[in-house]
Amino acid sequence: MSASSLKHIAILGSTGSIGTQTLDIVRRLPEYLRVAAIAAGSNADLVLQQALEFDVKAVGLVNEDSAALLEKRLPKHIEQYAGESSLEMMAVRPDVDIVVVAVAGAIGTRATVAALLAGKTVALATKEVLVAAGEVVVDAAKRGGGRLVPIDSEHSGVFQCLSGAPIETVKKIWLTASGGPFRTWTSEQIDSATVEDALNHPTWRMGRKITVDSATMMNKGLEIIEAKWLFNVSIDQVAVVVHPQSTIHALVQYNDGSLIAQMGTADMRLPIEYALLYPQRIDAKLAQLDILKLGTLNFEAPDEGRFPCLRLAREASIKGGTAPSVMNGANEAAVLRFLEKRLPFVGIAKVVEQALTHHTVLESPSLEQILKADEWARDFVSEAVSA
Repeated sequence: MSASSLKHIAILGSTGSIGTQTLDIVRRLPEYLRVAAIAAGSNADLVLQQALEFDVKAVGLVNEDSAALLEKRLPKHIEQYAGESSLEMMAVRPDVDIVVVAVAGAIGTRATVAALLAGKTVALATKEVLVAAGEVVVDAAKRGGGRLVPIDSEHSGVFQCLSGAPIETVKKIWLTASGGPFRTWTSEQIDSATVEDALNHPTWRMGRKITVDSATMMNKGLEIIEAKWLFNVSIDQVAVVVHPQSTIHALVQYNDGSLIAQMGTADMRLPIEYALLYPQRIDAKLAQLDILKLGTLNFEAPDEGRFPCLRLAREASIKGGTAPSVMNGANEAAVLRFLEKRLPFVGIAKVVEQALTHHTVLESPSLEQILKADEWARDFVSEAVSA
């Protein structure tokens, strides 16, 4: 492969779960992928280690104190950016072809919009970007000529099942859910769930926030909204089915009755690799699924009584405007307080619903209004939990 055929990537969130797994794919496929830039929150030690290993041209740290410490240790030939604006600056660098957005929460929204306006391919792992600002993000892609490719295993599965089929032929998109650690728990048991219980996911190994979202099933609520924007379908065309084995990641049901499923091991490196190399398929020597050992595959309807976050996500999407941003911001703040043991597990959904009830929805909001709604939601949760 010629040097001109290499894909140069920027990883926003290089020290997190998705970021480190993205770097592992680059290690496995150096003839196809090159890391041009990395950015993270505050982990200066790991960023420095990554920068030296992959010989990057630029690094960024959102935390300015950490950035100041890194500057003293960073080789002079590597450019450095600091503060939240560093994510946007990395996203539009002329030496970057693909921007991996893997920073937790809505902080990646501005960078995603900037990258799409600059005509970049955005490999999106952060659900909250499309949840909070789907209309703005999709419009940026249209205006700038950029492209969105999903990294989420479920949306990657849908993307592969569609395989160029006209969206008008799709009857329903099915997103699978493992059911999380509380799939078989009663409402009474869930009432007393601890942080340790919520982080004990039966299938996937992920960051703390998304693992809690899996336990509440808010992750599926976010994914429903994300699918709406990614695939230009109505919210009613997206459904969730509980599939404990996590072998089938998504299914697309067509108008003629055909149902196409995407299957694979529970390894996030597979959708990451697909997003980075699309439309190529290359063997990165990852573990492959042995269908002769699958055994039984089970499917169940999700219980919105025990997991009300699914209902809240649909309601927020139907309200539209700033409602999804408020739901997302309130959820992030509530999960943080749960992890700090300042809010019970069942309090997450309750405080998110309270935020949605108290918020006055703005229709067709600008990005600034969306971000202000997000900030309002976080403040609301802070006050509600402190009260």
